[in-house]
Amino acid sequence: MMDIFLTNNLTNKKEQFIPKNKKKIGMYVCGPTVYDDPHIGNARPLVVFDILFKLLKNNFSKVTYVRNITDIDDKIIKSSQEQKISTKELTEKVTSSFLKDCEFLNCENPTHQPKATEHIDLMIEMITELIEKGFAYENQKHVYFEVKKFSDYGKLSNKNLDELIAGSRVEISENKKNSEDFVLWKPSINDEPFWDSPWGKGRPGWHLECSAMSKKFLGNEFDIHGGGIDLIFPHHENEIAQSRCANETKVFATYWVHNAFITMSNEKMAKSQGNILKIKDFRNKISGQVIRLALMSTHYKQPLDWNDKLLHNCENTLDKWYRVYSSDLKSIKVPDEILKPLYEDLNTPGYIANLHNLFEKASKGEGIDLFISACRFIGLMNESTDQWNDFKKNKASINASEIEDMLKLREKARENKNYKEADRIRDELLDKGVLIEDKDGKTLWKFK
Repeated sequence: MMDIFLTNNLTNKKEQFIPKNKKKIGMYVCGPTVYDDPHIGNARPLVVFDILFKLLKNNFSKVTYVRNITDIDDKIIKSSQEQKISTKELTEKVTSSFLKDCEFLNCENPTHQPKATEHIDLMIEMITELIEKGFAYENQKHVYFEVKKFSDYGKLSNKNLDELIAGSRVEISENKKNSEDFVLWKPSINDEPFWDSPWGKGRPGWHLECSAMSKKFLGNEFDIHGGGIDLIFPHHENEIAQSRCANETKVFATYWVHNAFITMSNEKMAKSQGNILKIKDFRNKISGQVIRLALMSTHYKQPLDWNDKLLHNCENTLDKWYRVYSSDLKSIKVPDEILKPLYEDLNTPGYIANLHNLFEKASKGEGIDLFISACRFIGLMNESTDQWNDFKKNKASINASEIEDMLKLREKARENKNYKEADRIRDELLDKGVLIEDKDGKTLWKFK
């Protein structure tokens, strides 16, 4: 058994992973806010922390992996109002889609997958404790955490308070004592969802949800907290503040692990850019293994540029690997020598290089069982050869002239900032077997 090393954003160093208790490993990863179907950018942490989960289980007898589902949030309320459906209907629909995405990507189920709405009572308890201990205050049925009361605020972001405020969009409110204070509870208005509380009918702040649920399943202190790099501030910074103050601890999570963004043509994937690719759009069009391998092709700390060439190369790699696949193969334990890159801060490109070397031997009839077992260790080669070949049978059902007409409509929608319509057109093209890419002011397309 080798030592695991992880880049810890709390110290900005790669450190040896030393658990609080070797018999009880705890990892919490921020899951989706279920207001819209997850996109490829959301898929990256799913795969990154699935691999870390597998690696931890390879070394320790009990690993508890918690990934929450945020099913109450301002974005959810806004989206449900726009779609003219209830928040419950919206969140159930998107949660179902998210779980199908996880299965499509061959991610293991976490140990626990709690929903925010099922733990409101614990959030109210934590808010009450923060008020009693002098770290939070109520004003006009709002409850805020008073940031200046927590001296370590900003350590995860490695910035002081003034820098954090200057570099972020701080919510302006006359109810706050200070601009940097963040909400723990807010009143619900009109027909918005609400829960009864000592401060009136309302709902919890987003940051508080993770603090309450991590405490329930992992305790006041645990080993690893993960998520996308965009969550460092304010979400994870606020989690640390409220959890440590409520629980009176010097530590919340020991190791903070964050994956970098996915880009398209070197631009961050975002709704405002009109370049969102939803995971569900790839289902039944391409094997989930291709998406998974593509997500592993770059180290999790580095940005990953998503493009057709990447998917094409990953598909060709897996196509080649399936030449040695057999249903009679037996599963064997993968030796540490092969796993070594994963132990070194989840170096998936290094591990894939090892897989290529194992394949060269397997193609000569040597160590086929080891090669397939090593692939399966990171969630690949989980389908039969017939299943793998199925996705190739999908053919484009549209001609070039029709594609160009649809792209003109999409461009017009983007010019009018109607990104929802632009996404719909892109999704329709994808359903017909057409991949598009926005690059250098032009839209390129090709058949899958």
